Amino acid sequence: MNKPITLVVGALLCCGVSLAQENKEQETHIKEDSIKVETVVPKQVDSLIDGKSAEVKAITPVSDSTALMVYEDHKHAADIDQRWLDELYSNSLFDTIYKSVTELTYEDVEYPELPTDTLKARLKELNARTPFNIEYNPSLESVIKSYLKNRRESLDRLMSLSEYYFPLFETTLDSYNLPLEMKYLAIVESALKPKAKSRVGATGLWQFMFATGKMYGLNVSSYVDERSDPIKSTEAASKYLAKLYEIFGDWDLALAAYNSGPGNVSKAIRRSGGYQNYWNIRPFLPRETAGYVPAFFATMYIFEYAEEHGFNRIKPEFHYIETDTIHVKQMITLDQVSEVLDLPVEELQFLNPSYKLDIIPYIKDENYTLRLPRHAVGRFVANEKDIYAYAQAEFDKREKPLPQFFESDVKITYRVRSGDYLGKIARKYGVRVSQIKQWNGLRSNNLRIGQRLSIYPRKPVFTNPPAQKAAVKTVEVEGKQTYLVQQGDTLWGISKKFPGISVQNIKDWNGISGTQLKVGMKLIVSN
Repeated sequence: MNKPITLVVGALLCCGVSLAQENKEQETHIKEDSIKVETVVPKQVDSLIDGKSAEVKAITPVSDSTALMVYEDHKHAADIDQRWLDELYSNSLFDTIYKSVTELTYEDVEYPELPTDTLKARLKELNARTPFNIEYNPSLESVIKSYLKNRRESLDRLMSLSEYYFPLFETTLDSYNLPLEMKYLAIVESALKPKAKSRVGATGLWQFMFATGKMYGLNVSSYVDERSDPIKSTEAASKYLAKLYEIFGDWDLALAAYNSGPGNVSKAIRRSGGYQNYWNIRPFLPRETAGYVPAFFATMYIFEYAEEHGFNRIKPEFHYIETDTIHVKQMITLDQVSEVLDLPVEELQFLNPSYKLDIIPYIKDENYTLRLPRHAVGRFVANEKDIYAYAQAEFDKREKPLPQFFESDVKITYRVRSGDYLGKIARKYGVRVSQIKQWNGLRSNNLRIGQRLSIYPRKPVFTNPPAQKAAVKTVEVEGKQTYLVQQGDTLWGISKKFPGISVQNIKDWNGISGTQLKVGMKLIVSN
């Protein structure tokens, strides 16, 4: 992690940003950990969100296209997938990594499963096959045993995440002729969380500060933070580490300099009387850096000897090589991509972490890309024109004085709990992440526990019974145009094959309530 000129270990992840002005009168209605249902006419403040004036005509609520997000799936399998997505999006590991580095005590740890003689032999073997000076000492033994005893669950999760990131890291490190073991540095820096942000502002997998990131080609704008881009940030970290090795001629000192800055390392060398071995200058380094390199060595040891310690790596849902990128041709949001390709928005956020507002901008001379699972790339390319037209239509709707997602007169106030994130809350109420952000003036995805969010659910709870919907007309198959569902088809994709036909038309004509389709299903596609 870097300071404006140097680098520093990340502090606790900033958990949120302030909401736009909160309603004072709301707070008197809210009880702890509760949801309050109110009948409220949205306030007329911003003409792009809430209407031009108090005289704006009421608009009859219409079905939102988020109906495409309702899935029917095998419950157990869906739960497994959701736990994995929750893990990818969670930042709790980042906090534990920071604490493990800054609060090391180096006290003796009772861990009979790893005798000292065995550890010495393995460290000697590890030292022989890496360019680092991994020599046994009681402090390193204490850190390794403490991690094995107290952080086993966290290590399991990190090993799972590493299956996705390490192939990318190794490719880049190799191209700069850096030790491949340097990949473990990203674990100590960020717990493999591309959106990890320290208390002092260091960001991304490799924890670059704004100024240092700029020095190594990582741009930051209102839409994009390239410090969170796995490829670009790994490239920048490799360049920086290569430069530090060129300066110090020693990988251990390069690691220390990456953490605390070259200046602090040179001061420690002076104060030690001229020693240039990390373990000799360690007492003269900042406390965080004193624990930083042992944490790196301990992590390397445990990953290299994971099998001997009984770790069973959980394979990720997909590997990096099973993804591909598409250069965007116009502005599009991850919400929109999620809807048209039937992909969880959290999956898209994980694959595209550098887009701060979940919006991929289109800017001349900039090559912004959308990363997708390979199985979805073909569907996007084959329907590219229609997808961009759909995205543009969505942006046009948002420019109206009273967007459709404010047409409901029922609002709930949701209080953020531990483990919540925007995608999870959006799914709960059938709305989009971008809608929640717009309703509450959020400029990022960060939330804080206890924060209150105003939400207009897609299916709100009415204080008065809503008008009865007209009964769906039964349509006979005879004489109607039909379509045979193929592999990879979605309701949205099918509707685009027949001009003038909407998703809701297909649902009504075929008695479909969700979005799940079966290959070979015959659908009525004409009235």
